[in-house]
Amino acid sequence: MDRYLLGIDLGGTNLRIAVVTLEGKLIEEVNVKTESDKGPHHVIDNMIKICEGLLQKRNIEAIGIGAPGPLDSKQGIILSPPNLPGWDEVPLALMLEKALEKKVVLDNDANAAALAEATIGAGKGKESVFYMTISTGIGGGYVYRNQLIQGANFCAGEVGNMMVNRDGPTHYVLNIGSLESLASGTAVHRLGKEKLGITGHAGEVFTLAMNGQQEAEAIVDTMLTYLAKGISNIVHTIDPHMIVLGGGVMQSKEYIMPILLEKVNAYLYPQLRNRVQIECASLGTKAGVIGAALLTQQA
Repeated sequence: MDRYLLGIDLGGTNLRIAVVTLEGKLIEEVNVKTESDKGPHHVIDNMIKICEGLLQKRNIEAIGIGAPGPLDSKQGIILSPPNLPGWDEVPLALMLEKALEKKVVLDNDANAAALAEATIGAGKGKESVFYMTISTGIGGGYVYRNQLIQGANFCAGEVGNMMVNRDGPTHYVLNIGSLESLASGTAVHRLGKEKLGITGHAGEVFTLAMNGQQEAEAIVDTMLTYLAKGISNIVHTIDPHMIVLGGGVMQSKEYIMPILLEKVNAYLYPQLRNRVQIECASLGTKAGVIGAALLTQQA
């Protein structure tokens, strides 16, 4: 009988649950709205029902969950994620293990996506891969020889809180001058609203920049300067074979990448320039749910 894994990508907006092979091939996916405003018990009950339906059809060995942090991966507890209000000290892994009678592993969503991109995505075949997601916030994950590096306190890869400027907007959790506060989609949107009166999302700023609007070009250039500083700090710290960039901001990759690569090289030691590969993620929105399943295979 064929053996499969179940991956759960728990987001503030969407809940994705997928059947995945042991090699990371997606077989079947269910995608529904999370309905996080209805509280954790509603979401978890819905999660269990979807999983039960998939378990009836396949021989599922284990279940992995990628969820927003902060969380305690060792204990399988979601602590208090900003985009899941009311999820305080929720023992999600244990609740699913009792309901579904399967081994359940929990880790943060950036780590899950990192694992997928490093092992079967853009970083496949590379010994060391650092993954960054640049979207509403900035997250990261480090994979070495196909093993996720979690750190002593399960906070390895939390580059969003890296300080890249002594000044910057205040944040209720992050440092002043953090990478996330200066180089995320939220940062671009904030400046677009202040300087251009944009009321939509950060993508509008990138569109204006691509069309030659000077103020938008300046906003994106500043954002990419900070992002380049963050990437160069990562390179100088762990010297990975590849850095993979994902997240919503990278939808504008054709415009972003040439500028970003030039800026990163300017901050690197001469012997590192043009040596570290920087590539865009290849799995798109599937990285999180595939990676969640693959979490169960980590030693």
